[in-house]
Amino acid sequence: MDKKRSIEEKLYAVSEGKKYGVRDLLASFFRHGASRVTDLHLKVGLAPTYRVDGKLKVTSATPLDPETLMLLLECVLDEAELKTFEERRSVDSSFVVEGMQFRINCFHDRKGPALALRALDLKTPTIEDIGFPNRVWEDIVNLQQGLVLVTGSTGAGKSTTIAAMVNHIAQTRPLHIITLEDPIEYLFESETAMISQRAIGRDVLSYARGLRDCLREDPDVIFVGEMTDQESATWTLTAAETGHLVFSGLHTRDAAGTVTRLLDMYPPTRHEEVANQLSHGLRYILAQKLLPRSDKPGRVVAMEILNNTFAVANLLRQIKPDQIYSLMQTQVADVPGQRMRTIEHSLAELVRKGMLSPHEAERAANHAATFADAMMM
Repeated sequence: MDKKRSIEEKLYAVSEGKKYGVRDLLASFFRHGASRVTDLHLKVGLAPTYRVDGKLKVTSATPLDPETLMLLLECVLDEAELKTFEERRSVDSSFVVEGMQFRINCFHDRKGPALALRALDLKTPTIEDIGFPNRVWEDIVNLQQGLVLVTGSTGAGKSTTIAAMVNHIAQTRPLHIITLEDPIEYLFESETAMISQRAIGRDVLSYARGLRDCLREDPDVIFVGEMTDQESATWTLTAAETGHLVFSGLHTRDAAGTVTRLLDMYPPTRHEEVANQLSHGLRYILAQKLLPRSDKPGRVVAMEILNNTFAVANLLRQIKPDQIYSLMQTQVADVPGQRMRTIEHSLAELVRKGMLSPHEAERAANHAATFADAMMM
């Protein structure tokens, strides 16, 4: 359905004698790129606010009022979405402008309507774009089966890291790849692999339903945008156990916490069963953080890497995630079978390369004392 208004319409008086439309508000994304300017927030009583290099920056424009904000929402929502917004008080949508995709959530707070917009670069990321701390990606993209988890906070680049690895597989291996995403962030194209991308809510009702279906669709590689609950986690683990290579994301800060988070999705009576599944099906956990660079504008990834070696699998079976960290500190050689990193090790390496300030690295460390030790190595 066509939008009710054009994004070119000048509806917002940003200052005396000057008006902006939605297209003008998007200019910062085109000027600096989605890797630097990631989000735009429109909220009643505040001027438009951007997230630049991970930090919120409020503009000097006139604060938005409810009437103006609703007019701007009418530029990005169609009639059906506006009706949903009115009835359910929130709605998700997306649109593409000049080769850049924007994912939006419109909602209400106590002051009135609001909008959170995220920029998604349509250019599919490559391995080189990520900045892996070692060559662990080579081992991952050559896996035949198992579960690879990429974790981190919102905006840490989890989907981008997974997309880079899936894209590499798509360009180099004649496989069937199925993705389940909410929403679809990157469009994969390949003359080598067959790729089926499905959006939750549009092409399939839920992650759990999509996983159950795709096990009958002859996939080799499955990308599950996120394990949101026990049911989707169960199907994801099942897919990894039954001969598929599965990528998925979780909102956890480190490898050990990821194991604990997965177990906590289930009642205590099932922890032993799930831990045993993980010991067999898990291949890697990559826990990452995106941090502002010190050498130039932009952000750099710090990555913790857990490789499910025999020793790690043994700890998983015994449900001893607290002992995993010690193993990651010792198996750090950049050779197959090791390639582990703690986040502190990764942060220290970035500081030594001049890419990250010591202050920023110390703030990002999960264990301050271990980071201090890593800096002295």
